[in-house]
Parts: sequence; structure tokens; C-alpha cells
Amino acid sequence: MMDAVAARPTSLDLLCINTVRTLAMDAVQKANSGHPGTPMALAPIAYVLWQRHMRYNPANPQWQNRDRFVLSAGHACMLQYAALYLTGYDLTLDDLKQFRQWGSKTPGHTEYGHGTPGVEVTTGPLGQGVGNAVGLALAEAHLAALFNRPGHAIIDHYTYFLCSDGDLMEGVSHEACSFAGHLKLGKLIGIYDDNHITIDGKTEITYSDDTAKRFESYGWHVERVPDGNDLGALDAAIASARRTSDRPSLIIVRTHIGYGSPNKQDKPSAHGAPLGEDEVKLTKQNLGWPSLEPFFVPDEALAQWRTAKERGAKVEAEWAKKYAAYRQAHPDLAKELERRLEGRLPEAWDAALPVFTPKDAQATRAASGKVLGAIAPKLPELIGGSADLAESTNLVFHNGGELEPGNLGGRNAHFGIREHGMGSVMNGLALHGGIRPVGSTFLIFSEYMRPPIRLAALGKIPAIYVYTHDSIGLGEDGPTHQPIEQLASLRAIPNCTVIRPGDPAEVVEAWRAIIEHRHGPVALVLTRQRVTAIDRAKYAPADGLRQGAYILADAPGGKPAVILIGTGSELELVLGAYEQLTAAGTAARVVSMPCMEFFARQGREYRDKVLPPGVHARLAVEAGIAQPWYRWVGDRGGVLGIERFGTSAPAPRIYQEFGLTVENVVRRAKEVIGA
Repeated sequence: MMDAVAARPTSLDLLCINTVRTLAMDAVQKANSGHPGTPMALAPIAYVLWQRHMRYNPANPQWQNRDRFVLSAGHACMLQYAALYLTGYDLTLDDLKQFRQWGSKTPGHTEYGHGTPGVEVTTGPLGQGVGNAVGLALAEAHLAALFNRPGHAIIDHYTYFLCSDGDLMEGVSHEACSFAGHLKLGKLIGIYDDNHITIDGKTEITYSDDTAKRFESYGWHVERVPDGNDLGALDAAIASARRTSDRPSLIIVRTHIGYGSPNKQDKPSAHGAPLGEDEVKLTKQNLGWPSLEPFFVPDEALAQWRTAKERGAKVEAEWAKKYAAYRQAHPDLAKELERRLEGRLPEAWDAALPVFTPKDAQATRAASGKVLGAIAPKLPELIGGSADLAESTNLVFHNGGELEPGNLGGRNAHFGIREHGMGSVMNGLALHGGIRPVGSTFLIFSEYMRPPIRLAALGKIPAIYVYTHDSIGLGEDGPTHQPIEQLASLRAIPNCTVIRPGDPAEVVEAWRAIIEHRHGPVALVLTRQRVTAIDRAKYAPADGLRQGAYILADAPGGKPAVILIGTGSELELVLGAYEQLTAAGTAARVVSMPCMEFFARQGREYRDKVLPPGVHARLAVEAGIAQPWYRWVGDRGGVLGIERFGTSAPAPRIYQEFGLTVENVVRRAKEVIGA
């Protein structure tokens, strides 16, 4: 093998590697935006990984048994785009020329669902890809434990992630990698780009960790490659990691950012800006590149990279034969696996859902646990757990056992007190296919997992979050634990659906809607305290939740003078006020609005039926920030909410002091009528 620091491309390997480097330089230069230095440094790693180790088929990016590749250092996306183009995915040279431009397949960071074939997850916010990779690897291990049989290892692939200093500085990587080490995920292989550079300068100013010792303490196997241009050492390290089946592996590779640039190698200036036309020219000359023409791809290099197409077709065909034999030997297992991978629900999955009566007053978290207990046996793809709060959030699968070392086919994942890591791992679980992840914690601690929630929404990933202890109703724990602004902040995330059911019957319908919802994450927000079970013989049925909002109780003739809108635990306050107003002769309507997002998706005709435009007297009641409600009450309506932090006291006293009482709802309703 040719020494990779030679001035001229005297080997085919080096020609292939420098093709990646020059494409990265040219794309960033043309866009006048981007990160050229890291792709230049990592080109040898990409070459060895994509040419010698990874199993994939460019003609079928969704082949189920493909190895997964996660570029956690998403700013280096030109590395992956170049590899995808060169190996023969449906990505053209023209796509590379449109790097970071409107409507292109090559956005500024890799994005799942953007139309770029071969991109498994959305990366860019550092550390998230590491957590996603843990989820992908856990999904593989879980499904393999459930579906593989002796002589039929039909789920058998690796997950690789490539991370930077920044990824390992972010706390989420610590959470996720500790979790992965605990579970002994032997088919998870990380490659750490140890280039000693961050935007502000040398890593010594921010980073003094011994990364190898840290990962060894997590239970990982660690390899070191002192020279990132040494293809033999890279090859051997990856092979060693693949042989290590009893724990995940991290390969620490010393690289040089901006490799080959005479004036910017090993300097922060190679990180987040184009090299400049002159420096690009000098770098190509320094690398012995045969052309100064932008986006020049040597025929020999392209032909070598494109051998991946033949290899990919072969490995998929071999697997297809294995799967056909598996399907014949284990038809029921194959049928169930296919159902899960295709995302189809089994027949009558909701047949055993509980029916709650007016005698069943309880916390909505308790009702949720009962609903989950009814549907879990029919939906084995539901797996997950909590951030050490399973008994409090009532998220326990009573069939399937614990997901733990030695039993990766279990359903109850103990994420530990790692909310951020939990959310990131959940995204990887969902993106793998065959699994619908559920994670739970207190609503206030959704703050710790906001980055993965946002990325789930961006990628329309169907993760399920169960958030309990949803308001000041948790009482004595006080303002640190009482969510005030969290509902509004979650509702502000595009593609994130927030459901806050008002009674046990709405909890049933919430779960039905969640299971059928496939285009983005859903947050199910539940009470700690007991709430009334609404008499559905007297009031409207709870299946109106599917529209987001519905008329729960109405004025005579359907002509209200005031509309009272309630959600969650405050719905019973609204109903109590309705009864008093009605008894006093005031025509009132009660609208239950457990899900603003569902309601917003309804047609205007339905929305106007529930909230007639001519009725301006509207009052929304919720124990949280008022901000999201003004969309529904209008300028002449009112909101009875909370605009300050909570306090420590018994819940009934707090509600009274904050004005969340039936009497105050009646008073405010009269005010909006007279406004």
C-alpha cells in the first residue's frame, strides 16, 4: 500500500481517497459555505469502511440487513455525500455541485427524510448521532434476539458511527455510550476523529479527558490508530472491532483537519469555511491531483468506488436466499417480522382497550398504565422505558421481560437517569424499523431531552413520549418540578403532537390515536393527581379526541353565548363552571381540546362548527402558560392560565391560590361575555 502522504497519486487507493478530498473542497468552495477540513481528514476512513467492511447495496438503500452508518459529525456531510455518489447511490455529481442550495439533495448537514439516499439519521447537533447509533444497534440486537433462529441469522448487521471531539464533549454521548456499554452492544462500532481541533483552537483549551479510559470504563473495547492515513492500521482496527462481539468498540484515529492544505492543515480555519480558491489550487497541487478543474473525478477512481454496486447486489442476493429459507422454516416468525418492518398494525389490536365509567376517577397516568397493559400484548413492537421513573409514569410492559445484558429481546428498557440519552436512543430505535419506542419521565424533565424531540419532529420520527406530573397538581414538590411553560414549548415544535387528555376515557382515545399516528413524535401528557371520569352518557363520547377538539357539552339549540375550552385536569373545572352557568341561565358550550395539533389539521368547516366565528366570548383554562391558547380564543377571548412559577404546597391549595377554581372560571366567563 502506498504511503498516503506521497505528493502524487501513485496508488489507486490514494487516488480514490483524494477524490473525496477534492470533491469536499470544491463543493464547499462553490457553495461559499460549509466544512471542508474534516472530510479531507476522514477520507481514508471513509474509503476503508465503505470499500472493505460495510455491507450495503447502493441500488437498494432500504435493504433491511444493511450495515448502518451514522455521521454524528454532521458538519462533515460532504464526506458522506461524496461516498454516496462515488459508490453509486442515486446521488449525482450535479447534486454535489448543489451543496447547501435550495431544494438540493445535499443540505448543509445530513437529514433523514430529505431525499438523500443512504442517509440514516439527521445529524448536526453534536452528540445526537452517537445516541442514534446506539438506538440503531440496540434495535438490531433486540430484533435478532426475537427473530433469529439456529442456522437462520437473518438479522445480522453492524452499526458504525463517526464522531468528533465535539460529539464526545456533548453530554448526550456520555449518557448513550454508558447505556450501550451496559447492554454490551457488540455490533456497535464508533470511530473517533481525534484531530485536536475545535473552532476556538486546539482541543487542549476545552478538553482534557482521556477518551480511551473513559470508554473503557463504560465497558467498551478500544482500538487506537496513530495515523489516520494508514489504511492497513485502519483496516486492522475495524476488523478487530468486528471480531469483538461482547461489547461495543471505539476506534480512536489521529487525523489532521484540512489534510493536504499547505496553509490550513491542522488549523481551525480549515473547519467551518471554504479554503479559498488559491488554497484549493495549492492543495490539489500538493496532493498531486491530475486536474485543477472543479469536481474532477478520475475514471479509475470512480470505477474502483463503483465496485460497491456489484458487491452490494451480491450480498443482498445472498441474504435474500437466506431469508427465503428462514421464511420456509419459520413462516409465522417471518410473517410477524414483515408486519413489524412494514409498520402494519395487527387486526383487532385495540379490541381489549378498557372502558372507563363515571366510577373510575383516577389520575390519567394510572389510566394510561391500564391502557398500555391492554394493548402491549397485541403490539410487541412497543418497547421502551423511563428515565428511572417507570413506577411513577406507569410505563411498564408486563409481558416481555427486562431489556438488559443477556436479554436484549426484553421490552422494559431501563435508561437510567439519562433523559437526553433516552430521547436520542429512541430516535435510533424508531429509524431502524420494526420497533415503536416509548420513553417516559416527568413533564418538567422533557427539558433534558429537547434536542432529540426536535430532531424527531424534523425527521417525522414516530417516537412516543409519556410525560406525567403535568402541572402544579403535583403539589408539594414545588416549582422545580412543576411544569409551567413546557406545554407551550412542546406545542411550538413543528410536527410534534401534544395530547393532554382530560379524563380516563380520553386517555383511551389518546393511545388509539398515538398508535395510528406515524408522522412525527407524540407527547402524551398526564396527571399525577386524580381526575373525574366524565359521564359519557351525559356528555359527548371521548372519540372526539381524534379531531383534537370537540363539543363536550352544549348550550340549548347549539347557540352558546360563551365557549369554555378545557384540557387535561382543568377540564373538570370547565365542566363545573358550565353546570353553574347553565343553571343560572347562561348559554354555555364546553369544548374539550386535548390536542391543538389534531384540531389545527381539521378542515375549516369542522373548526368553525366547534368554535363558531361569530361567538367571540371564549375562555380557555389550563394550568400552564397562556400563550398557545390565544390562537383559539381570539382577541376578545380570555385565558385562565399561569404566568409565574409554581410553589410548594398541597395541590388543592395551589389551585385555589392560582385561581384555578370553578368559581373563578364562572367569574372570568362572565367577564368575556361582557367584553
